[in-house]
Amino acid sequence: MKTTMTSMLVLAALTACSPKAPAPADTVPEPESAAQLHERLLVLDSHLDTPANLSQPDFDIMADNPSVLGSVQVDLPKMTRGGLDGGFWVIFTPQGPVDEASFEAARTAALTRSDEIHTMVADHPDSFELAYTSDDADRIAASGKRVVYQSIENSYPIGTDLSLVKTFYDRGVRFIGPVHFRDNQFADSATDLSAGDFGGLSPLGEDLVREANRLGMVLDGSHAADSTVDDMIALSTTPLILTHTGVKAVYDHPRNISDDLLRKIAEDGGVIQINAYGGYLEALEPTPERQAALDALALEFEGISPITADAETRERYMARMKELDASFPPPRSTFEKFMEHMNHALDVVGPDHIGMGADWDGGGGVEGMEDVSFLPKVTERLLAEGYSEQDIQKIWSGNMLRMLEQAEAAKEASASQ
Repeated sequence: MKTTMTSMLVLAALTACSPKAPAPADTVPEPESAAQLHERLLVLDSHLDTPANLSQPDFDIMADNPSVLGSVQVDLPKMTRGGLDGGFWVIFTPQGPVDEASFEAARTAALTRSDEIHTMVADHPDSFELAYTSDDADRIAASGKRVVYQSIENSYPIGTDLSLVKTFYDRGVRFIGPVHFRDNQFADSATDLSAGDFGGLSPLGEDLVREANRLGMVLDGSHAADSTVDDMIALSTTPLILTHTGVKAVYDHPRNISDDLLRKIAEDGGVIQINAYGGYLEALEPTPERQAALDALALEFEGISPITADAETRERYMARMKELDASFPPPRSTFEKFMEHMNHALDVVGPDHIGMGADWDGGGGVEGMEDVSFLPKVTERLLAEGYSEQDIQKIWSGNMLRMLEQAEAAKEASASQ
């Protein structure tokens, strides 16, 4: 029945004469959204390769740079949109020849990269702050700044002079990984199938583990052969972290780890941070056009490895590769595949031993999570999977900070003996 104007007036008059209805005793608040929860959590990533961009003339950490999947994914505006409070900023050095001259060149490159990280912070003191202890992260994030821990990916620049471990520690390095794509003076790599393996850590690598323990650094088993990870677990006085890895049960790649090793790391108290590097998430087949271009590039650089080549040749190769990627984009993995790796790892060892290390600016990123501004999707999915706020906080930062706290405590305990 239609409501007439007269009836509306009568109703209004009666309402005005009636006693005022009591307000509800308790108003039920609106449930918090995934985005609101994400913004409230301390969100850190354990493997930011962004320092490689800091010296590039067309990159500005304070600007909203055009996003490029795998190489330009982290800057202050993107961190703000994605609720990323910071993390471990990587000092990466490609593996080269194992000789004194090459060690010296690599050491110079690594120290320069650390200088660039320090310069970024010094140039923008209202936006970034160096972190040195496990307690620093909460304090820095609460002040509205981004957290800047440092890590070493590939200890090759240390050469055979282990006093340099303290040099990097004093600069703020708190995670240290002995090896990268190829075997080096410290350990066997997961992806180097050449002869002459140590069968895990070398004697010098064992000394590296002891020195890292003494200083209160967390050892990173990413890129290490399974035998190396086994040796690190056996020798280290504190648990390991794998700052960026995947699981073999989803994709059987040498860079990923088996469920058995996953459990072994967790049983030792360690943590595995899930990678978003597409080539480690699933088998990706290039288009025929891209494969032809790759074959032509290989012929152009025949007999030359971009990993061991001199700086000029490596730079020329990378420029050609960038052109190739622009003309014939590589195949991409997806957010769903990334979550498949994360969910499997969570199913095997639980949220006390899993975190996020996507390899941003070092090849990471997938369709649906192209840069760090998309990170709230991970929180949304974890909530949908039934994980609690406490679980998700562990995944985003709690577990990796626990690793650092344990390393600090072990250092203090050892010093007091």
